[in-house]
Amino acid sequence: MAANQRIRSALTNKGMTAASLAGAVGVDPKSVERWISQGRVPHPGTRARVAEALGYEETHLWPQLLLDSRAASSAQSELVQLWPSRESVPGDVWRSLLTRTSKRLDVLAYSGGFLVEVYGLAAEIERISAAGGQVRIALGDPESEAVRLRGLNEGLPALPERARSTLEYLAEVKGLPGVEVRQQDAPLYVSLYRFDDEVLANTHTHGAPAKDSPVFHYQRAADAHLFNYYAAAFDRVWKDAAPA
Repeated sequence: MAANQRIRSALTNKGMTAASLAGAVGVDPKSVERWISQGRVPHPGTRARVAEALGYEETHLWPQLLLDSRAASSAQSELVQLWPSRESVPGDVWRSLLTRTSKRLDVLAYSGGFLVEVYGLAAEIERISAAGGQVRIALGDPESEAVRLRGLNEGLPALPERARSTLEYLAEVKGLPGVEVRQQDAPLYVSLYRFDDEVLANTHTHGAPAKDSPVFHYQRAADAHLFNYYAAAFDRVWKDAAPA
């Protein structure tokens, strides 16, 4: 890592040595040497004490903190909305996202039955396929132990049957151009619903069904850290899923 010349200069301007700075902020002198020679960045509390001792802002001594700050701002700009549960997401949001999707629809869930029963998922898949879009549906394998245990954990022992029912609903569309339906038995930490450049992430909590768990709505921004984070998570599960 590059040496930190700003700390070296700040020590000179303040008339301090690495040892005297170490004593002032309560660290080992070798730590200060590593900050200077190796460009190491100390913990936030230590950074604050160093900045006070040297009389400079933290971002002057460690300019890479500005990059981290911009990344955090970019992530915040991706968040469109947060709902405390999937049930509290307005139906108009689901309908609007589905009907506006034309290029990419991805669904990662164990059953996702509400999409076919309430929002006409099969018909929307037909429309997206006809428009030349791509659809990937990854549902839980109803024969897998992972789905059975999740159902028991959530108090929904019929979850495997719900997963099988959704697969049956989608049987008529899974052979359409650009449409692929797979089964997976990956531990489901989050259910994902991607609509072109937007994604709804329904996080999961031990002992709580998906409908009672929070949903985050993200939209792809310039740097798209969170959108890409969830897109990559979908791809990892999809890679190991088997054709339905």
